[in-house]
Order: sequence, then structure tokens, then C-alpha cells
Amino acid sequence: MIAQARERLYIDLLRWAPKRTFASVVGTLARRRLPRAVRRSMYTTFANRVGADLSEVALPLEEYATLDDFFTRQLRAGVRPIDDAPEVVISPCDGTISEHGETDRGRLVQAKGIHYPLWALLGDRAAAERFEGGTYVTIYLAPRDYHRVHFAAGGTVTGYRHVAGALFPVNAAAVRHVDGLFAKNERLITYQDSPAGEVATVMVGATAVGQITVTYDAVATRLRGRGRPGEEVRFGAPHPVERGGELGTFHLGSTVILVFQPGRVRLGALTIGQRVRMGEPIARLLAPGVGSGDAA
Repeated sequence: MIAQARERLYIDLLRWAPKRTFASVVGTLARRRLPRAVRRSMYTTFANRVGADLSEVALPLEEYATLDDFFTRQLRAGVRPIDDAPEVVISPCDGTISEHGETDRGRLVQAKGIHYPLWALLGDRAAAERFEGGTYVTIYLAPRDYHRVHFAAGGTVTGYRHVAGALFPVNAAAVRHVDGLFAKNERLITYQDSPAGEVATVMVGATAVGQITVTYDAVATRLRGRGRPGEEVRFGAPHPVERGGELGTFHLGSTVILVFQPGRVRLGALTIGQRVRMGEPIARLLAPGVGSGDAA
């Protein structure tokens, strides 16, 4: 009970805190160039505190001029093998499974006893209708995790929508106490046609996320206008992508939500709290007429 009261107080204080200003300050500091002599010790200390694996880092630590460079680091070739089975849908990122299942009456589960509407997450009622009854997976990226996001399936990027929003944290305490958290925070939704049907990859911003960038276009995030859906951009010539190809980057940590159309994929035997790595299988394509519930 005391722990719950502390969590609620923490969230209540955050409601009134200048979260956007804080994020801007953190982003500015993260992009400030560091003296080469302090980089190794600083990044090693940070990695030890959060549990990041420095053996996977692509470059010598001294080569990362800013904390943002280090946080958004690429990995050494081969440390995230992509499952190459044609029927597999892969995890788009490193992280922890926080929820998964099928949308129910247009709602997704945020945490036990807390649901939120799909249309609010996507900022688009028409898009939500296309995904009604489909499956979803929510993956939380902690500070220790690799912070680049990849395509869960091959195909083409058909467009995107940016939704300006709040900047609550997306840690476990916030997920338990902020109703509709993922539909309140800033987010960028990438739409993709694939062998798994249409896929929506939702990158959700958070308190200290300085920016969200994507590989397929120049998108301006961190705009003011809480909850204001931006223009939906549809490409005249869709952008071809490969499964495991890079989609975008969180400049600090956050959450990814994958949403699939009904009857297209069956989720693997995922469990809440399970750690996943980019490239691992999390779902399989369904043959026509097969149900889409989680695997036994």
C-alpha cells in the first residue's frame, strides 16, 4: 500500500511538472559534445548503472562524441541475427513485453484493469477500423536497451502520422497509474504493407525522449499541441523495406506498439515481463481461415 501511494504521488507530481521543458533540457545536454578524455569513463559508468552490454557496441567508446550518439549507438554486425524463416514476424526492437493480445471492442490493454482506445492511439478512427479485432504487442525499452527500431516484416512503407502529445514517463509506475498513457503521449505511427497485411508500428515518446527520427522521411517531432493529430502522410510511391531493416530511433528511451490486422498473424508464446531482442521471432503468418489468438 505504501509503495502504491508513493507511485501515485510520483505521477501526480509529474502531471504538473514542466515535462516538455525538462525533455528539451535533457535533449540539449545529451547533444552537447563531451571531451574525448571523459567519454569512456562516463559511458562505462552509465552502462554499469543501467545494465547496458558494452560488448555489443560497434565503435570504441571514445568515438561517441555526445551522450545522444552513445545512446543511439549501432551494434556490432551479427549480434542481432534476423530470423530468416519466411513465415516469421520479428521483434522490431530490444525490450520487455509489457502487454500483448487482441484488440477487444476497439480497445487495447495498457495494464491490469486499464484499457485505452485504438483510435486514440492511432489518432485516426478510419485507421482503427482497419485494425479492429487484430493483434498487438507492446514493448518497453529501458535505458539499458538498444534504441533503434526495425521493421518487423518486409514490404513497403505507405505513410505515417505524427501525433503531438504529453511526455509522461512510460515506466511501470506510469503504466499502472496514467489512464490512456500511450494515447496521451507524443507518438509517431508508421504504416506498412507487408506479407502480414497492414502493420502499424507506433513509436511512443516519453519524458526524456529528445526526439524520434525515422529513416524513410524527415519528420518533425516534439511539436506543441497536446493530442493534436498531425497530417496523415501517404506516399505516392511506397518505400520498399526489408524485415530487420532500420525504421527509426528513440533519442533516449520509450515504447513500441505493433498493431496487426485481424486474421493475419498468430503471436508466439509471449509472457508479460519477457525480454526480447530485435530479430527474434514474436509471431507467425497465418494461413487463411486460421484464428489469430496467442499461441499456446
